[in-house]
Amino acid sequence: MVQVFFHCSNTEGFLVDRYGAAVSNLTEAHERASQIMHTMIMAPGTEDWRDWVLHVSDDDGEEIFELPFTSMLGKPH
Repeated sequence: MVQVFFHCSNTEGFLVDRYGAAVSNLTEAHERASQIMHTMIMAPGTEDWRDWVLHVSDDDGEEIFELPFTSMLGKPH
């Protein structure tokens, strides 16, 4: 198991995940990232998530991968 962190950013700011989650592999990290994105998108509010990116990093702060919210939302037409 490895501790990974799911930070989010856009051009205006950065949301820091201070707790992270223990995952056993990259597939599990990707699934958790998708769950986090889905939860944020479905939360009540007016935020347009299309310019946000979820950054997955290890406990040394090294980025493992990033996942743009547009991968779940699509791009505006």
